Amino acid sequence: MSVIIFTLCVLVGSILAGIVGALTGLGGGVILVPMLVLLFKVNVHYAVGASLMSVIATSSGATVAYLREGYTNLRVGMFLQVAAAAGALVGAFIAARIHARELTILFGITLLFSAWLSLRRKRQSAAGSPDKLAHRLRLSGSYPVSGGRQEYQIYNSSGAFALMLGAGTLSGLLGIGSGSVKVLAMDQMMRLPYKVSTTTSNFMIGITAAVSAALYISLGYIDPGLTMPVMLGVLTGAMIGARLLMKTRATSLRVLFSVVILVLAIEMIYSGLTGRF
Repeated sequence: MSVIIFTLCVLVGSILAGIVGALTGLGGGVILVPMLVLLFKVNVHYAVGASLMSVIATSSGATVAYLREGYTNLRVGMFLQVAAAAGALVGAFIAARIHARELTILFGITLLFSAWLSLRRKRQSAAGSPDKLAHRLRLSGSYPVSGGRQEYQIYNSSGAFALMLGAGTLSGLLGIGSGSVKVLAMDQMMRLPYKVSTTTSNFMIGITAAVSAALYISLGYIDPGLTMPVMLGVLTGAMIGARLLMKTRATSLRVLFSVVILVLAIEMIYSGLTGRF
């Protein structure tokens, strides 16, 4: 495969990954890293490095549109980001010291977990009192609905903060936005509306990835020739996905996404166990 064809194929694949990442709030890395490793035979460490850079692009492209529409809760995002950024440093430090084979298997297991979360996610009832910490920090807000804006309250903010440490570690370790954990924390624990959880996750994953990417750059795992088409493609896809989100039904999207990453997870685990990557 020539360099031009390789670049074009990576660009197209990155656009698709960016669309999925923006629509689901899970970050394009869950599609991008398996694509680079399995289809294009890129070393997993370099794939993770390029993915981290693309996650920054995904977050930047989608967040602009979401902020304009009034969905993203910046206060919640910045509150949870403190824990996510700390975890990202830990994850990037660990990733640089383990073999590519183990990293590939771990990525596949994480994909299985993401697929399970996407399929089982159910809304909890709004019973109980709002979180006192959330009240002090004024984390509650509103989001646009047909005919106006809908108010919502925040619950269990301290538990979500603790879960963000794990989400940040996954981001630094695997080069993904770890949006599955972020959306889980906001959707299930804090009981934010699904679109608010998704858009706020998109805002957060860029900051988390930037923390990890700094370490990957220092270790030499960022290849400009690979990163350029990945970033351009993901950014383009993120802008498209942000527009589609407003018209997309969450239920059908979750099922489709879960099926795709389930297949990728099995292939990543198999490739890691057999050394075929």
